[in-house]
Amino acid sequence: MSTSPSSPSQVVAGVHGDLPIPHRATTSRALLDTDAARVVVFAFDTGERLTEHTAARPVVVQLLEGRVRFELAGADHELTAGDVVYLAPGAPHGLEALEPTRLSLVLIGR
Repeated sequence: MSTSPSSPSQVVAGVHGDLPIPHRATTSRALLDTDAARVVVFAFDTGERLTEHTAARPVVVQLLEGRVRFELAGADHELTAGDVVYLAPGAPHGLEALEPTRLSLVLIGR
């Protein structure tokens, strides 16, 4: 994982193989951490949740596989692979995996 703001371009491969969907749990792995962005991949088993919380900086979430119920500012949205959510700083959000799921989370800036 890179932590330098001047890091060279890079490729992170084999993420799904290195981060299997756990049985009855949630796991995550930071793939990149620079001044421009932090990229984290999450894997959720069915029924796993992230309770409502906020982030201090902008966030882009993309569902890579699976299906989730994503709560944003009190409204529920059912998302499937390929769907994208933009979260403004401070936006309350949470989710529940409706089936085994992987998603990518990109925190923008510092």
